[in-house]
Amino acid sequence: MKEFNENNKNEIQKSVFDKIEEMLPSSVGFIKAEFEGPDIVIYLKNAKSVYKDDTVIKDIAVEIKKKIIVRSDSASLMDPENALKKIKELVPEDAKLGSIKFLSEFSSVYIEALKPGLVIGKKGVTLRAIMYETGWIPKVLRIPTMESSTIEGVRNLVYNERDFRKKFLLNLGKQINQPALKSEWLKVTALGGYREVGRSSMLLETKNSKILIDCGISPEPGLKGAIANEDPEVNKAFPYLDAANFSIEELDAVVLTHAHMDHIGFVPYLYKYGYKGPVYCTPPTRDLAALLLNDYFRLVQKTGGTPLYDEKDIRNMLMHTIVREYGEVTNITNELKLTYHNAGHILGSSIVHLHVGEGEYNLVHTGDMKYGFTRLFDPADIKYPRMDALFIESTYGGNNDISINRKQAEINLMDIIKKTISNNGKVLIPLFAVGRSQEIQLVLNSYLKNYNIDAPVYMDGMILEASAIHTAYPEYLKESLKNMILNNKSPFESDIFEIIKGEREQVLERGPSIILASGGMLNGGTSLEYFKKLADDPKNSLIFVGYNSAGSLGRRLQNNLKEVPIMDENNKIIPLKINMNVFTVEGFSGHSDRRQLIDFVKDLRPRPSKIFTMHGEEQKCEDLADILRKITNADSRAPMNLDSIRLK
Repeated sequence: MKEFNENNKNEIQKSVFDKIEEMLPSSVGFIKAEFEGPDIVIYLKNAKSVYKDDTVIKDIAVEIKKKIIVRSDSASLMDPENALKKIKELVPEDAKLGSIKFLSEFSSVYIEALKPGLVIGKKGVTLRAIMYETGWIPKVLRIPTMESSTIEGVRNLVYNERDFRKKFLLNLGKQINQPALKSEWLKVTALGGYREVGRSSMLLETKNSKILIDCGISPEPGLKGAIANEDPEVNKAFPYLDAANFSIEELDAVVLTHAHMDHIGFVPYLYKYGYKGPVYCTPPTRDLAALLLNDYFRLVQKTGGTPLYDEKDIRNMLMHTIVREYGEVTNITNELKLTYHNAGHILGSSIVHLHVGEGEYNLVHTGDMKYGFTRLFDPADIKYPRMDALFIESTYGGNNDISINRKQAEINLMDIIKKTISNNGKVLIPLFAVGRSQEIQLVLNSYLKNYNIDAPVYMDGMILEASAIHTAYPEYLKESLKNMILNNKSPFESDIFEIIKGEREQVLERGPSIILASGGMLNGGTSLEYFKKLADDPKNSLIFVGYNSAGSLGRRLQNNLKEVPIMDENNKIIPLKINMNVFTVEGFSGHSDRRQLIDFVKDLRPRPSKIFTMHGEEQKCEDLADILRKITNADSRAPMNLDSIRLK
């Protein structure tokens, strides 16, 4: 990260902090204020009046355009033992409290509960009572309704590394809060994911700032591991960071749109080679990233590849991660403001809005998005304060990429399942653990009994863990689904699902069944293991419900591959005949089809003057750019990797 000027920092502090002290009532006993990452923290001797009525704090936040956190002076904090007793007195027993941990570095207490609403209380009354009585600032964390080792691990890491995070945030605060300098120019460079799907990454630069939006890998060649490789396919797995003419240490921030590997898979590599700055994402994206990055590391090892990074680098990334909710405006440099908006793609997925300078330029980057019906999420947001340029995904932007009606898609899926089960066959549905798995769970839970299908539904791989993370963040889901989880009726825990933990042979020996297995493109994961055992039986069915990239086994099977080489028990390569039925059921994708992409742009407010297509195969990016140019009269193009575009 860049060095900061201590004199400039002191000038800013004096100006901002004097303003804060001036606006606070003298009765609160102002002690100090400090920049903590993108936020300002105020320490008070008598914070009780502020806890009772936070109007003055809201006024200050509006005035200085920063998130304000109020903390009691350490001398005003109740000792943790008595504070713990007081919290348990104030919180209703029905909240079902979990662990309660005190973080003196932040004057905060982390309170886990199965029902966080009861810890918060009506209009926040219980939270305010905890602050008033103990002085500690409560942060309420939802206990997932299903056990999650990932969430437990991430929360423990944040707690155990609280001293490191405090120092990191204070240093970052100095970086962000330097004097704002007006940049004469703004440009972006396509480092991956342009006219292709995979290794998504874009460098945004001004004279004073450098940030990456996403930094992913292409999963199939990326499984081979090491970046220095003579295999051209392996080298296509990683972003063109070496061609961007900057060093990793110069980066100010990494902004993530969501947790799929083609958007996050290269981030730990940055930390391995010297990056020490922040990663911004939503809370669910952080937890899902921990799950998927660790799984990728183990999978590369298992397949004989050389991992790009190790678990230490993943932990380092998580220790530098700053989470933000939808709608929070956050300064990520002294001239760039970030706001996340719902993208409707997977849990916590975000459309990025970046505000440059004081209204000089506004950019929207969709990441992966869904502007259509799903059972999990509301459609992608279309209203933004300002927008000059739009970067939009084009996964299904081709002229023929019109998906069928969602209701019909569900009927098609169930008809194939019913026919296969009736013929005493097994159904294998390979799924991305995050997103499509939960969507298909909801469909099966809705239809199975009505279709009179008397067959077990087995779940194997990371699906269970990913579903558990969904139950920790119901506020990111559709209202109806959120309410089901809050009322202990989570469809992810329906009795129609059986969890498989190591008994795969028994599943294969039993009668007709439906198998949901992680590994959506059949390039790895548990789905590949089931496929090898089921492929030769014509009674069985393989059903794809999501995207398969050009080089994947899934795409080759969709193109009528009839034989595939596999390794037997003696490590010999033998041919496997594909006799099972192979189906593709469109309509379940977490990506928008062509019509939805066009509707999204038509409905955007305001409309952009420049549009750039990305995250799609070459022809699809070009097709979408062409139609958007005709519809909007915007300057619409399909950049290539390594193109640099000056926006102002």
